Amino acid sequence: MRDVHRRVRRLSTAAALLTALVLSASCGTGRQTGADPSPPVPSSPHGGHGQPFEVPPAAPLRDGERFVNLSMPEPYRPAAPNGGTDEYRCFLVDPALTDPAYLTGSQFLPQNAEIVHHAIFFRIEPAEVESVRRFDAESPGPGWTCFGDTGVGQAAWVAHWAPGANETLLAPGLGYPMPPGSQLAMQVHYNLLTAPGETAGTDQSGIRLRLADGRADVDPLATELLAAPVELPCAAGESGELCDRTAALRDVHRRFGTESGRRADQLNAACNRGEAPVPGSTQHCDHQVTRPGLVHALGGHMHLLGRAVRVELNPGTPGARTLLDVPAYDFDNQAIRPLAEPVEVRTGDVYRVTCTHDATLRARLPQLRDSPPRYVVWGEGTSDEMCLGLVIWSQR
Repeated sequence: MRDVHRRVRRLSTAAALLTALVLSASCGTGRQTGADPSPPVPSSPHGGHGQPFEVPPAAPLRDGERFVNLSMPEPYRPAAPNGGTDEYRCFLVDPALTDPAYLTGSQFLPQNAEIVHHAIFFRIEPAEVESVRRFDAESPGPGWTCFGDTGVGQAAWVAHWAPGANETLLAPGLGYPMPPGSQLAMQVHYNLLTAPGETAGTDQSGIRLRLADGRADVDPLATELLAAPVELPCAAGESGELCDRTAALRDVHRRFGTESGRRADQLNAACNRGEAPVPGSTQHCDHQVTRPGLVHALGGHMHLLGRAVRVELNPGTPGARTLLDVPAYDFDNQAIRPLAEPVEVRTGDVYRVTCTHDATLRARLPQLRDSPPRYVVWGEGTSDEMCLGLVIWSQR
């Protein structure tokens, strides 16, 4: 991640986070919008933590597939650093692949769903496994701290889970390549808003991989991340030190470190061409397609203040089309949405991701009611925000 645009493409929430897989089945510039200034609170708990979660049975294996179950090496007790309420922790897990394979589905197995906000799985290439092992061994405690992405190597996003997603299956003929010797970095975002300190307990989550023979006729998939800025001012009637953007940026930097603290300005530089941020509930960003391919599915990710997310292709042109439109975003329903038919994209085409957030939800949602008013920028925590579109595609 050596330049701004590469950093933007690889931002993960966290997150982000969402199941970055194509489903065949699954159990700019800121401007204030003219929407009702006080829309209703979403009907769901809009947070997920503390809600009962039972892992449903897996769908039957298809021809040529097998299951591989993985879990964290040992129970882990999360502890949010720097006075925050969030921790991102990465754990190296080994599917023990001796032959080429394709990842054709996955089912995350959250062991302590009360505190697991999301999980993302990144493929570690065989040539980088040993260096990641050394990094893991040198880091205190199980795994390592990993706000943002994994912080190691050229890790590729191949699977994830967030509230509302259960087992995910790829459509026939699609899969993520898993070369022999490759491993997975399992990034878990722990949110301790409702379970501070020792009450959080431990976690030993895992994942059930669905793998197909690497000699099968499979179209290799990749996940493209489309990020946009978040520049959400305090709601009318709110006041406090963190309602100042500079103070809010300092707070994000303190809680999540230098790299995360820079992201708000990096996104503005990339998306707004260096112009000063414009506060508003709706922001967007354009991303140019650099390689031709077929788009198979999309998803959107925000946190608890999210209201709507949309991904368009070539907006403002005669051939413009909407690929994803979620006008009533629900944090507890983040499953990826497959397209009825794949959509072809060409080099030079433009994706636009647009997100709308609502600062008034902070005072109305149980998870955020006791948090101080703040100017919200891109941040890793559940009480911060993201604007992220996910494009699941295959290169042509």
